[in-house]
Amino acid sequence: MDSKLKKMARVGYIAKATVYGIMGILTFLAAFNMGGQKSSNLQVIKFLEDQAFGNALLVLIGLGLLCYSAWRFIQSIQDPENIGDDKKGKGKRVAYFISAVLYLGLAVYAFMKLINAGSSSGGGSGGGLTGTLGVVVFAIIGIGLIVASIAQFNKAKSKKFLEDFGYDSITDEKKRKTVKNTGYLGLIARGVIFGVLSYIFIRAAVESNTSDMKGTTDAFSFLQDSPYGSWLMGLVAAGLVCYSIYVFMLARYRKFKA
Repeated sequence: MDSKLKKMARVGYIAKATVYGIMGILTFLAAFNMGGQKSSNLQVIKFLEDQAFGNALLVLIGLGLLCYSAWRFIQSIQDPENIGDDKKGKGKRVAYFISAVLYLGLAVYAFMKLINAGSSSGGGSGGGLTGTLGVVVFAIIGIGLIVASIAQFNKAKSKKFLEDFGYDSITDEKKRKTVKNTGYLGLIARGVIFGVLSYIFIRAAVESNTSDMKGTTDAFSFLQDSPYGSWLMGLVAAGLVCYSIYVFMLARYRKFKA
């Protein structure tokens, strides 16, 4: 595989890890009333905008997210790692394409913030759809999130996420434990978030309550409102920090297959 493509992928992983890390930390702090806020991808962008040198941070994260989006598009269309065209391979490539679109949208949002043209709305307050179209779209999103949730749990259970590192060839025991534990806990946390969001979208579709788009913030609010809510939300947020560390490890140590 071309070295420039590998570098682009690694930059993209760093940007993705940064987003998840900030999201997890802010939400963890909010869970135990230590500041922070229940966060989504969009709110992470807003958080960066509000920091010192915010414009520079937006440029960096926007470019990084563009790299990640481009990497996912290339994976889905050109298949540089020979995932294949069988049923399983096509499923992965479709998932990569959806991921590419979502992260492209996040990159565009960062650049819109940079030119003061972005919306100030958070993850759970974006525009929605009404009527039959809204019900259908929400139902489809909900079903898709069920599939995504199951995929995260299966990936954690099967430990297939270790294949990206050439895990058997890693001799450093500390590195092995970091990759294995953060990947496992991070994928479980993502599975929980996707599962909760799937329920929220499907319930909204059943109740024809589709005027507001749902997001990660809504999932955290759902967890917080449950029994032992603060602890549950804090645990999932900590899991997202683990996922961030895992993706940082991908940026550094991922083995490309071609």
